Amino acid sequence: MRLRVIDIETTAGGPEAEIIEVGVVDVVTDEHGVRAELPRTRLLRPLGEITVHAMAVHHLTPDDFPADMASCSAELLRELVWEGGRPDALVAHNASFERGFITPAVTEDVPWICTVKSAKRAWPEAPGFSNQVLRYWRGLRLDPALAMPPHRAGPDAWVTAHILIDLLAAASVEDMLAWTEAPRELHVVPFGKHRGKPWTAVPSDYLRWMLTQADMNADVLTRARQEMEQRGLVEAPAA
Repeated sequence: MRLRVIDIETTAGGPEAEIIEVGVVDVVTDEHGVRAELPRTRLLRPLGEITVHAMAVHHLTPDDFPADMASCSAELLRELVWEGGRPDALVAHNASFERGFITPAVTEDVPWICTVKSAKRAWPEAPGFSNQVLRYWRGLRLDPALAMPPHRAGPDAWVTAHILIDLLAAASVEDMLAWTEAPRELHVVPFGKHRGKPWTAVPSDYLRWMLTQADMNADVLTRARQEMEQRGLVEAPAA
């Protein structure tokens, strides 16, 4: 089995951003056990500006991208994603971010595993679920030459690959695929004037407002609809 871990760095935080670095690490299971292959990384020249906030995270600046360097394209992404053959699954930490940039047009029908969602199910007692918190909480001893610095695509993919290997001792690939596609469990409202309140305490008109917002997070929409259904205010979908 081959699970391909992907991490990207971008020019900004929103969907309009460009990919400027891709890191890939294959986690392979065979007769010798489970191992992470060495990272593959690629810088991609941005066509627009890199925001100051993004530079403060990954420390990539315009000086890192010579004029003759290739920029990100669907064709180049496909080459990077498929290098080494077709994987059984793609993996990312907080995979919704990578999936926003690396779309099915590139990945086709290869499924994704989210190591954040998987870690929350496998280790709910963890003190946090960022790459670095899980790295140290799980006691992962990683070569600094490969695991550092944080917030660069190659090192972050290397850390995620080892979190994945640790997860494979606690859950199956099938479990993690299912957890990835399941709605995120939201015990309280995650934003707005009712932030931190249990869903049962949210006024019905506010739930209705959530359901009308086209840009609302899909997991929030699912939980708001569930609460409305429990109150008998909307018809539950047919089985």
